Amino acid sequence: MLQPELKLRRDKIRALMAQQEIDAALITCNVNLIYTYGRVVSGYLYLPLNAPARLFIKRPNNIEGEHIHPIRKPEQLPELLKEYGLPLPAKLMLEGDELSYTEYTRLAACFPEATVVNGTPVIRKARSIKTNIEIEMFRRSGAAHTKAYEQIPSVYQPGMTDRQLSIEIERLMRLEGCLGIFRIFGQSMEIFMGSLLAGDNATAPAPYDFALGGEGLDPSIPIGANGAMLQPGQSLMVDMGGNFNGYMGDMSRVFSIGKLPERAYAAHQTCLEIQEAVTEKAKPGAVCEDLYNTAIDMVTKAGFADYFMGAGQKAKFIGHGIGLEINEAPVLAPRMKQELEPGMVFALEPKIVLPGIGPLGIENSWAVTADGVEKLTLCKEEIIEM
Repeated sequence: MLQPELKLRRDKIRALMAQQEIDAALITCNVNLIYTYGRVVSGYLYLPLNAPARLFIKRPNNIEGEHIHPIRKPEQLPELLKEYGLPLPAKLMLEGDELSYTEYTRLAACFPEATVVNGTPVIRKARSIKTNIEIEMFRRSGAAHTKAYEQIPSVYQPGMTDRQLSIEIERLMRLEGCLGIFRIFGQSMEIFMGSLLAGDNATAPAPYDFALGGEGLDPSIPIGANGAMLQPGQSLMVDMGGNFNGYMGDMSRVFSIGKLPERAYAAHQTCLEIQEAVTEKAKPGAVCEDLYNTAIDMVTKAGFADYFMGAGQKAKFIGHGIGLEINEAPVLAPRMKQELEPGMVFALEPKIVLPGIGPLGIENSWAVTADGVEKLTLCKEEIIEM
């Protein structure tokens, strides 16, 4: 990663730190290290408000350079900072929502004179406004994502289960460069690469706050494909995470096993119309709750409200920010008063589940520009018959 880009990102965090009179940040979680240093290491990035960042590294042992220092344990940090002429912080922020309790208290104890605050909201706010290079990463990821999805009909064979088809799609994604890991903020949601939901499995509720559920293959990961045979007259939705370069692009597309009932095509068209209406309004200053309400009004008038964003259990959002994790700010949901800003990137996913048929709808990734939005995932959006 180019140093000017990393400095730009660190300075975004510093600007928010200054507003709260925070003297320094100590960053050690993987995603935040990727954001501020460009890669995962075992160690600590010390980010002072008014001095260059310093990396104190445990592993790997082959990284060298200016402001990079080996370290065995965090208790060494105060003496090392003094050695390099840096004052100890009066107010220090740690990644309170991401560190374990043990690690948080250990790091806080290294600076007994400091007031320690939770810096996770500060870092996530900085990350919510992407740089030009980050948005270009999304564009490249979207192109690879599209290339994989375009090959999906070629790997389908009659008699497949949803699990078998999912494996073939995962292979396509990996061959196009997908890194495989599906990063999520928090510890309450897990999934492997993404999901394929077919037929009534898409109506199955799940414990995770994803748009649609699915029974999964095992109670230890109760989400996604459940091993059922793909049947004629079913729809299936492919929602694989597009992590091709660390950034989680999001795209869903619908396929059918043969022809579907006309109601299915009407539901899918409703979702496409919702996408068009919401993205037309999605300009800087647009309020997330208002965009959500636009979708609810449209799906209600179309007669599909009972099946929107789930059947028995519904997701209470139509879109979410994306980035190094799949669930970043902003969130297009009720009571979300946050306004869109240039540089935000979000996934919009109006989806309908029809019992006896399966999932319909669309999901694309969008970047907020100065006067609207740019679509980052460019792939056919009609239902594709296999």
